[in-house]
Amino acid sequence: MLYSGIDLHKRTLAIHTIDAAGTVVRKADLPTNRVAITAYVATLDGPHPAVCECTRMWYWGRDLLVPQGIDLRLAHAKSLKAISDAKVKTDAVDAATMAQLLRVQLSPEAHMIREGTREVRDLLRARLLLVSRRLQCQRAIGAMLEQYNVATAAALPELPQLHAELQTAQHALLKTQIRRLEHELRDRVLATPDAQRLVWVPGIGKMVAYTLLLEIEDIARFPTVRHFHSYCRLVPGSPDSGGKTRHKRSRDGNRYLKIAFHHAAIRAIQYVPEVKAEFQRWQRRKGKPIARALIAKELATIVYAMLSKGEPCNKQFHGHPVVTPKRCTWPRLANPPA
Repeated sequence: MLYSGIDLHKRTLAIHTIDAAGTVVRKADLPTNRVAITAYVATLDGPHPAVCECTRMWYWGRDLLVPQGIDLRLAHAKSLKAISDAKVKTDAVDAATMAQLLRVQLSPEAHMIREGTREVRDLLRARLLLVSRRLQCQRAIGAMLEQYNVATAAALPELPQLHAELQTAQHALLKTQIRRLEHELRDRVLATPDAQRLVWVPGIGKMVAYTLLLEIEDIARFPTVRHFHSYCRLVPGSPDSGGKTRHKRSRDGNRYLKIAFHHAAIRAIQYVPEVKAEFQRWQRRKGKPIARALIAKELATIVYAMLSKGEPCNKQFHGHPVVTPKRCTWPRLANPPA
């Protein structure tokens, strides 16, 4: 059995291949192109596993190597302490270290999204970027109105008025592009059974449902709901030491799921009286930010149970029945697919 470590970069890459005993079979520094990698793989003896870091360039590497019999796996970049803490850190050393870790089954594996899902997920993330830019346009116009103490852009001086017109035009363009992306996502995601189940959960609309499905992809990769909470960044880190318990914010996990659940929590508090009552109860004891985080965590628990069991929403929130149901209108289909 062979094992290969690949340190992939924009222009060059380093490949290090070893056998089951750890002996070097071949190593090379290659240009980052398909011809060079295909020629390298052709010299090796049969299919074997390989590993590379989970950078944004793994898409094309996976599409090239898997048809050639290479079982490409992703290594979690942050967890590769053997690389990040090494005194000598070069591309060749990194590739050799990854190959050795893969051989002894100590490579920290990251999730590899399916080929048919990754383009849709990236399109959804692109929408979030466009929404952020649209909000920047709104804030720029509002800042100018405050600066000159006027109510409309027409009352601004000549040059600030031109600036406001440009921001308004950009805002309209971004809005059109966002609608176009949403239409493309709707046709691909909304009619799926899991999406139709999720849009019945308090606070979850079509865009949040899209985010949850595409970012989670497979709920079975989380053995318990606690693992799911951690991946969604809904629980703090805990650097306990010396008998002292501490909490800290952690950036480990998926930031898009955190955004989605917190957005759903805000909407649920606004429109569902039963959720608002729980929020107010927690707010009196723990404060507003923690209370909102607890609402988001409870919504994540509901989503985990629904996706794990394949069951519809039971119209319960933290053990209390939700009397205010959602209307059976789009995007909630009257007859969801089985």
